[in-house]
Amino acid sequence: MRQSRLFTRTRHDAPADEVSKNAQLLIRAGFVHKEMAGAYSFLPLGLKTLNKIIGIIREEMDGIGGQEVTLTGLQDPSVWEATGRFDDEAVDVWFKTKLKNDTEIGLGFTHEEPMTRMMREHLLSHKDTPKLVYQFQTKFRNETRAKSGIMRTREFIMKDLYSFAKNEDEHQKIYQQVADAYHRIFNRLGIGEDTYQTFASGGVFSKYSHEFQTITDAGEDVVYINKARKLAINQEVNNDEVRADLNVQEGDLEALPASEVGNIFTLGTRFSEALGLMITNEDGEKVPVFMGSYGIGPARLMGVMVEKFADSKGIVWPEAVAPFKAHLVGLNLEDAAVREYADGVYEALKDNGIEVLYDDRDARPGEKFAESDLMGIPYRIIVSRKTMEAGVFEIVTRKTGDVRSLSEEELYRDFDAIPE
Repeated sequence: MRQSRLFTRTRHDAPADEVSKNAQLLIRAGFVHKEMAGAYSFLPLGLKTLNKIIGIIREEMDGIGGQEVTLTGLQDPSVWEATGRFDDEAVDVWFKTKLKNDTEIGLGFTHEEPMTRMMREHLLSHKDTPKLVYQFQTKFRNETRAKSGIMRTREFIMKDLYSFAKNEDEHQKIYQQVADAYHRIFNRLGIGEDTYQTFASGGVFSKYSHEFQTITDAGEDVVYINKARKLAINQEVNNDEVRADLNVQEGDLEALPASEVGNIFTLGTRFSEALGLMITNEDGEKVPVFMGSYGIGPARLMGVMVEKFADSKGIVWPEAVAPFKAHLVGLNLEDAAVREYADGVYEALKDNGIEVLYDDRDARPGEKFAESDLMGIPYRIIVSRKTMEAGVFEIVTRKTGDVRSLSEEELYRDFDAIPE
C-alpha cells in the first residue's frame, strides 16, 4: 500500500471525550473511527490488524476440530423465552426492536439458544458427538456505560464456540482442548506470559468457570495471582472455600488489575433440556446433550495489546498482528532519481513477499518518523539520497529502537529472519 493512496490519516489529537489510551491511539493513528459512545468503525489499517487476530483464533479453533458457521443477529423471541432469557429482568443488556407487523425481536448478545435449537436437526445419536461449532459474529449489548475504548463496546465481534458432547466426561476433554487452544492464541499474540487462566464463578452451570485475564493497568477487573503456579482467582470468588479448593494461601496471592480476553463455561444440560436437544445414548435412551460455551473478543484483544505495548511515541504492534511488517519511509523524494529508486525498493519488497506500507508522500522527515512511530509497524526501512548513494538501508525496530544497516541484497534475502 502506498501511503499517499490510503484514505485514512493520522491526527495530532484524539476526540476530547475519549479517555482510554487504546482508543486515543487507534483514532490518532487512523486505525478506527468513533461513531458514537460504544461503537467504532474499523478503517483499513485497523481492519487488517483485526483480521489477523481473527485469523489466529480461527486457525486454533479449526485445529481442535471446530467448524465455522454464521448465525443471524436477529433473534426470534420464542427460543429465548424457552430458557427465560428474553425477559429484561433476566438479561438487562438486550437491544430489542419491532418488525413492521409489530412483532418484537432481539439483537443477539450471545447465541446459546439459537445454536442449541439449530443443532436439534444435526445431532441425533451419541455417534454424532462431539461437535464444536463456532462463529465470528457481531453482538449487541446495551451496556449502561460503554467504556475502555474498543475493550468494552455496545456493538462488537465475538468468537463464540459451542461444544456438544454425549456426556460430562466427553465435555471435560473438549473443555481442556479449548483451554489449551486459548493459551496458544494468547502466546501467538504476544500476551501469553501475562495472561492467566482465572477461576471465576460458574453461575448456575458449574462451581467454576474460567476467564482468561491479561494483566494490564487498564484492566477493569482485579485478579489474585500466584505467579509461581501460574494460577489466578477473580476477586469476586476469592474466598476461603475457593482458596482451599485450589490449595493456595491468601498470603501467596498478589492483587493486580486485569482485562478479560476470553472465557470458557460449562453449560451442562440447561439449554439442551429447555430446547429439546436430545440424543440416543449407547443404551438406546434419550438423554440431553452436554454443552459448553467459549468466547473471545478479537477487538477487545486488539485494545488490550495497544494498552500493554504502547509507549510514549504511540502503538507498538506485535509482528503477528501488525497491518504491515515494514514501513518504508522515503526521504528526499522531491529528487526524481531518489523517488525512482524508492519506488523500486517498494516493488522489490512486495515481490519478495514482504507486507509493506510505503510512505511516498511529500512531507518532512520529522513528520514521517513521528507518524511511523504512532502507527507502530514493527520495522521502519529508511530510503533516502544518503542510503541510495551508500547502497545500504537503515532498519529501525519499533519495539526496541535498535538500528541496523543492511545492504540491498541482505534486505531482500534476510528481512524475514530479523528477530522482533
